[in-house]
Amino acid sequence: MAAISQHEYGLLFLNLIHILPLSTMLSKPTFFAFIIVAFEALFILQQWRHPIFHFLLLSYFFFAIKTYFLKSKQPRPVYLVDFSCYKPPSKCKVPFSTFIHHASMIEAFDTESVEFMAKTLVSSGLSQETYLPPALHCIPPKTHHRESINEAQMVLFPVMDELLSKTKLSPHDIDILIVNCSGFCPSPSLSSIIINKYSMKSDIKSYNLSGMGCSAGTIGVDLAQNLLKTHENKTAIVLSTEILSTGWYSGHEKPKLILNCVFRMGGAGILLSNKKQAENTSKYKLIHSLRTQRAYDDTAYYAVYREEDSRGILGVTFNKDLLQAVSETLRSHITLLGSQILPFTEQFFHVISILRKKLIDKSAEIYTPSFKTVVQHFCLPSSGKPLIREVAKGLNLNGRDIEPALMTLHRFGNQSSSSWWYELGYMEGKGRVKKGDKIWVLGLGTGIKCCSLVLECLRPIVEDDKKSPWK
Repeated sequence: MAAISQHEYGLLFLNLIHILPLSTMLSKPTFFAFIIVAFEALFILQQWRHPIFHFLLLSYFFFAIKTYFLKSKQPRPVYLVDFSCYKPPSKCKVPFSTFIHHASMIEAFDTESVEFMAKTLVSSGLSQETYLPPALHCIPPKTHHRESINEAQMVLFPVMDELLSKTKLSPHDIDILIVNCSGFCPSPSLSSIIINKYSMKSDIKSYNLSGMGCSAGTIGVDLAQNLLKTHENKTAIVLSTEILSTGWYSGHEKPKLILNCVFRMGGAGILLSNKKQAENTSKYKLIHSLRTQRAYDDTAYYAVYREEDSRGILGVTFNKDLLQAVSETLRSHITLLGSQILPFTEQFFHVISILRKKLIDKSAEIYTPSFKTVVQHFCLPSSGKPLIREVAKGLNLNGRDIEPALMTLHRFGNQSSSSWWYELGYMEGKGRVKKGDKIWVLGLGTGIKCCSLVLECLRPIVEDDKKSPWK
């Protein structure tokens, strides 16, 4: 067969160009095969019979197919589109004087219990403007099931409304719903209450997390991330809160009275998505997550424990081994996280310092890797000043780094699983979060369990939210 003329070659090339737009309607593997067949036909017509041409063409084909399938197996990135935090009404504020006055009028508390709670409040780091639900302003406090349902609706509905408004979404746009509340688990569940209120679609995947402690907020986001990795083109909402009316303790045991003093109202909603268009509208991208726990260890397991006292009154006990258990849990968690996100130089210096201390100079200090080499902002557990300062000491953080946690504790108290989002809102309100910055959200809860999230800021944060609790 004679080689085709230059004119015929030009016509063949033009025909190929005209066919290409039509071929793109096919799947990518079929499109690659179409290109191979077209060029093979061209080689035959041009009498290019040298094996090198066919080898190069087939090599390109296999490389393109391999690249396509590798990319198709990788899940799409998960984006944190936006979040909202609940600010209780002013009528729910509970200054120290009001709290102590009401406590002294409750027959269940003796003088020693009231004095202990007064001392705990003064040293807690809380301000005079934290909030308790209406049921706990009553004398005696109302801790019935109906009151807990009312409190859940009071917190979760406004958070959900604000989140949908900020993201301009309808309840029918939500594919996954996760609600976490550690101490209150009604039936129907809290997630069912939300679905019923907003008439959400019938095939929504809903989950209700309970008993997970303060770390449940970060665990809920980690669960949403895992679900979004296996379900393409979906949107998820995580709602975090703690219902206080069901956890109020009316007894005399001091370790159980701490919960009454430091836990306060709060709630947050977080919207996540793996949709392609979310990259342009989201505030953050979730780039790493890690979960560890020490429930296998009795000291950690019983550090914070819900149980009945000697009179049969249910309460949460904070044991004296709590800080030690937290320290051990954080040490192993941070070591594992550091091995995954820290640069090689930081890990190298840390290992060398350990070897030096063991083999050469036992008095030498072990080098503490600096997480500031990869993370610019920190959302820490705001369970209390001693815990915040203990974490800061272990990570070599300064006053500016722990300011969001201390200010959240001061302004709103310990809000359990939702406190981290108040801290992030504080940093946004201060204009500290810049495009490209990374935020480490460190969740810590009963068990003891840890859950870390590392977020990357995708765009400049202009905080103009009039409903922000920090406004």
